[in-house]
Amino acid sequence: NTFLMFCTEQGTVKKTPLEAYSRPRAAGINAITINEGDRLLDVQLLSGNSQVILASRAGRAVRFPEEKVRPMGRTAAGVRGISLSEDAADGDKVVGMVCVAEDSGEELLVVSDHGYGKRSVLEEYRVTNRGGKGVKAMQVTDKTGKLVSIQAVTDADDLMIINRSGLTIRLSMSELRTIGRATQGVRLFKVAANDEISSVAKVAAAAEQELELLLDEAVASEVPAVALADVTEDAGVDLVAGVADDEPAGTEQE
Repeated sequence: NTFLMFCTEQGTVKKTPLEAYSRPRAAGINAITINEGDRLLDVQLLSGNSQVILASRAGRAVRFPEEKVRPMGRTAAGVRGISLSEDAADGDKVVGMVCVAEDSGEELLVVSDHGYGKRSVLEEYRVTNRGGKGVKAMQVTDKTGKLVSIQAVTDADDLMIINRSGLTIRLSMSELRTIGRATQGVRLFKVAANDEISSVAKVAAAAEQELELLLDEAVASEVPAVALADVTEDAGVDLVAGVADDEPAGTEQE
């Protein structure tokens, strides 16, 4: 069976067979019961041997194998995946879930409010009990700010980071070296004192490379723009977004 793993902001997880959602209705069907004051954060497909990692604002992360969560029905609320910090000043919550196969070769990247981040190997995050407080994912300080994202990455990925004032930076993971789990990390994005990171997304670097190749071929052969748009659409590449990426971002890097 193929399973889905659900995760909420308050640290609840639920594993349900994908086939439980095979008979949708026009008005939708209940996917999970959400407790009052909580909300759904993420849903991911499991591989059958996935390692599940949950990261919190307080800089903690818990790792456990998917079999530690028993399969449940579609309307079940789930079980505790991570215990959140009770003394967090602004209220702790889960900021992300990663589900990766142990032999996938993917590494874990965490990013903080003030633009700091670091890339660490999966083995740095030891397996702990589901529902525990986990291990330190980042040395959270006033300088770094709280954790905002966790991603599974490889050298083939790029990272898009956006701050609340609307500035964006794109980083190649191949240029970010691997460091220890409990460290402060390095500055990925210079953030102003009254600003912070709003969103982090992983994108495939190959898509941009494919776009550049198509554009070069179009210029060389003077392919009409309409025909080029058809080709890029078939390749799954957004031509407009790709061209916009070539414009100066107006951000500073350090």
